[in-house]
Amino acid sequence: MASVDDHFGSIGGDGDLRFGLVGTGYWAQIAHARALASTPGIRFSAVWGRSRDKATDLAAQYEATAYTDFEAFLADIDGVAFSVPPDVQCELATRAAIAGKHLLLEKPVSTSAATARALAEAARDAQVATIVFFTARFSEQIRAWLADSADKRWTGGQAVWLGGSTDDASPFNTPWRREKGGLWDLGPHAISVLWASLGPVTSVTADAGLGDVRHLVLHHDDGRASTATLTVTAPPGLDGFDLYLWGQDGKSVMPALPDDPADPLRVALAELVGNIRSGRTDHPCDVQFGSEVTRLLASAQQQVDDRRRADAGR
Repeated sequence: MASVDDHFGSIGGDGDLRFGLVGTGYWAQIAHARALASTPGIRFSAVWGRSRDKATDLAAQYEATAYTDFEAFLADIDGVAFSVPPDVQCELATRAAIAGKHLLLEKPVSTSAATARALAEAARDAQVATIVFFTARFSEQIRAWLADSADKRWTGGQAVWLGGSTDDASPFNTPWRREKGGLWDLGPHAISVLWASLGPVTSVTADAGLGDVRHLVLHHDDGRASTATLTVTAPPGLDGFDLYLWGQDGKSVMPALPDDPADPLRVALAELVGNIRSGRTDHPCDVQFGSEVTRLLASAQQQVDDRRRADAGR
């Protein structure tokens, strides 16, 4: 098992941690690359992509080195930020963790509870620091709202995210989102905030509406419940993430997500750097938490699939 000291053996002479980016798509460009290039304590030094041309183009913008060989990429960095589809991420991140690399992951960490758990175990065994970028959890405004809500008497909460990422004009119209829908793309965000505001979620009850519409009832560990409605196929003009808590102290609405995703991503990266330097591997949004969120999403998916098979058999 690697020690904390082992993870600092390759840090550059300037003291910055060398980070590489896995992925070259839209989100990698507008969020990850920009945040990596502007977070103190990080030297954005490498880009890996399946397309040599895309990796070369993105790397050139930041004076980084482009790679198509993943093992060579890992050998030259201390930490990895991922911006690729969940199941691609999970496989590569597990390899990176075994190699002793610290991880900045996207949500969901996988679309399989088993592979998410294996990734979490690999990170734990290697003693690498991890953070999963649940956007709302790293927004300064939403964090202030969560802190203010902590001592209130809430009975429950409700989240509704009507997304339009399958619109032809959307840069988020990607194969995995079209296949997996709102449950997997938007569900992690809703679960992460309701978990943070109402306590750990122990189980989920799920049902389906038209298309990819999914309705979740989240059961929290103290007996409270919250709900989430999710879709990536909402009509134009309805896109938005609305979440509120309610109870004896009234109703409290979560602030809007930041306009620039690079802002909360810099917060996530800064906290990851802080953990690496202090030798800590735990974080409220670490890969262990990401694995729990995947477990809940997989349970919801299984319930929907089972109900549809039963209905088809009638």
